[in-house]
Amino acid sequence: MPVPDLLIELFSEEIPARMQTRAAGDLKKLVTDGLVEAGLTYASAAAFSTPRRLTLTIEGALAASPTTVEERKGPKADAPEKAIEGFLRGAGLTRDDLEERDTPKGKILFAKITKPGRPAAEIVAEVLEQTIRNFPWPKSMRWGSGTLKWVRPLHSILCILVTEEGAEVVPMDVDGIKAGNTTQGHRFMSPGAITVRNFDDYTTKLQRAHVVLDASERADAIWHDATNQAFAQGLEVVEDAGLLAEVAGLVEWPVVLMGKIDDDFLGLPPEVLQTSMKEHQKFFSVRNPKTGRIERFITVANRETADNGATILAGNQKVLSARLADAKFFWENDLRTANAGMTDWLDALKNVTFHNKLGTQADLVDRMATLAREIAPAVGADPDQAERAARLAKADLASEMVYEFPELQGLMGRYYIEAMGEDKAIAAAAQDHYAPLGPSDDVPTAPVSVAVALAEKIDKLTGFWAIDEKPTGSKDPFALRRAALGVIRILVENDLTLDLSEASRSTLKGHGVDFGNETDPDNYKNMDIGLNLLAFIHDRLKVYLRDQGIRHDIIDACIAMPNNDDLNLLVKRARALSDTLKTDDGENLIQGFKRANNILTQAEEADGVEYSYGADPKFAETDEERALFAALDTAEAQITPAMQAQDFTTAMSAMAGLRAPIDAFFTAVQVNSDNATVRRNRLNLLSRIRQICLAVADLTRIEG
Repeated sequence: MPVPDLLIELFSEEIPARMQTRAAGDLKKLVTDGLVEAGLTYASAAAFSTPRRLTLTIEGALAASPTTVEERKGPKADAPEKAIEGFLRGAGLTRDDLEERDTPKGKILFAKITKPGRPAAEIVAEVLEQTIRNFPWPKSMRWGSGTLKWVRPLHSILCILVTEEGAEVVPMDVDGIKAGNTTQGHRFMSPGAITVRNFDDYTTKLQRAHVVLDASERADAIWHDATNQAFAQGLEVVEDAGLLAEVAGLVEWPVVLMGKIDDDFLGLPPEVLQTSMKEHQKFFSVRNPKTGRIERFITVANRETADNGATILAGNQKVLSARLADAKFFWENDLRTANAGMTDWLDALKNVTFHNKLGTQADLVDRMATLAREIAPAVGADPDQAERAARLAKADLASEMVYEFPELQGLMGRYYIEAMGEDKAIAAAAQDHYAPLGPSDDVPTAPVSVAVALAEKIDKLTGFWAIDEKPTGSKDPFALRRAALGVIRILVENDLTLDLSEASRSTLKGHGVDFGNETDPDNYKNMDIGLNLLAFIHDRLKVYLRDQGIRHDIIDACIAMPNNDDLNLLVKRARALSDTLKTDDGENLIQGFKRANNILTQAEEADGVEYSYGADPKFAETDEERALFAALDTAEAQITPAMQAQDFTTAMSAMAGLRAPIDAFFTAVQVNSDNATVRRNRLNLLSRIRQICLAVADLTRIEG
């Protein structure tokens, strides 16, 4: 029997660009899963989308599902007649069809149920109708008098099975829409029905009918033509992968046109031009690399025209000029407010709620300014500049430009603060203090920016902890996990030491958490808030380090050490321990340490004493014992100053060097000697191993 291919197209009114890629994937998954579940396997499948169609091609499907035989165990042969009749009804068999077998539990009835295979067309029709009627669109609609729901009115269904003998239409009807072997070309350039024989014929005829089926091909064509046109004018297109994907979903036949921005608007900040054109009109920005100015734009039409797009461009430029006139008006008004010292904006923040339990944006700014001043010395920033930068960082939230384009907050602040004549470090902090917004974003590096960015994130974390609005499960409405990761990355990637507990404690006071007298019971509750927050930050740190290949037990071993609120120190310790444990000496040392610790712990529990001092080489009976004493002296002499200097690599290396003498000691020596003095001395020697190793990290938490 010939192996058929399957071609499906669902043709509709325009599908929103943001839904197309997901919809193509859903079509592929729902149909292929349904076919396989019905016994119809296949060789390969691919899905495509354009604004007006979802397409699925499947190669090498079975012509029919195979016949299957299922064996079903029934009741005992001497079971009541009603039980047997019920089994027969469920299996669709008669009493003569059953087989009686001897089993350890007596004579049991068994049935063999044969399910004949079904032709591919029957299965495809069933699966596709189920897919269409239950398609997971984010939003869908009904139209006319039918009951079917689709993202936009569905016009036709193309569904054919193709073999060497030709194409066969799969008979099906969904809410009055009958499947066929025809589709439509481009709405304007090639209207009319197209009959197709197979997938290659389909793509070829669509191309002739001015439809590029593959979204990636449309995107590549847009980018190629756009960059070539810009290059010819000595310009460059500003890259924007998201916009490129969206525009590729707006057109079936992309025609790239480059237009000019009026001279009146060239003085606007390039980010304003770029944002306005992208958000309102889906235009790409074209930059002059010599000046950094945005001077032209790229628009993508969905058709070729007799005047080569001149009318389309003229209309777009007219609408763009109106949009940019608004932006220019906002910019000039905002500059006047900035030049007056931003007092109007700062006053306006007093009327903008940050959170109903945490006060206004002005309250937030006050807390940030206080904390930024406190943090400044630790990060190398001038305290006056840090405080000033924190007070101005959020002023642009009250500007007209940010009201129109919220995504420009911070960036516009930098422009306005520079226009006031403030120091560039203070202006930069306005743009940088939100960063990093994502795991791949750069972190602030300028000291003033670092101080303000840390102040903003620490205030947010402590504030929401103070009012018990912590993330739960997958819910994190205030992006506190992102804030914690931001604090971690800023400190670690800038190699900064900050007493996080003290900074959090100081900020919690700003949120009304009074630590008061140390004997006050309420103080313990307030201390718990700080510890709970630190534990949350440590959890984020585990995620951060696990992504860098550091095991969770290694991180736990380092978190258990003193000064674990110094995140940079903690990361250095974890990285050094991770590197050490990747060596043979480091890995095997853990086994020696665990053996020493286990023997020592058991002896201390049995004897009711602590073996923590008094090991003396004069009681050593073997060369291996004496060698271990010497090795511990050498290691301790290296580890102690290295730990004081926070040189974890040297400390870990010295610790790993104990592997050989510890192994030799356990090979040659029985710790629990019959001689009480020798036994006690050896246990105290094990205590030295434990003390020296635990000074580096809590190795008891290392697995294996």
